[in-house]
Amino acid sequence: MGWLFVLMAAVGEITGAAGLNLYSQRKTFRNGLLYIGGFGASFAFLYTSFHFLQLSVAYTVWVGIGTAGAVLINIFLFGESKNIGRIVSVGLIIIGVIGLKAFS
Repeated sequence: MGWLFVLMAAVGEITGAAGLNLYSQRKTFRNGLLYIGGFGASFAFLYTSFHFLQLSVAYTVWVGIGTAGAVLINIFLFGESKNIGRIVSVGLIIIGVIGLKAFS
């Protein structure tokens, strides 16, 4: 159950990051709601995950998934650079998250 909360927290983090990008470009209620709502939901789900998982593991997995997801969203939806170094770095983050999950 804890891993589901971490995954939902990561989705909130990605939503919040995308909303932040949109809000910085155009300050609308919808973009602000994505930004604030995404990060708010993310913290709420992350906090709930601590009841089931060790803080160090849950937090690290949340950061990894959120970072990789935000980079991929920005590459595919907002036209950021797709250079090989960024792609390899995201792959390494994903490998690290999988490793933490496997060994915890």
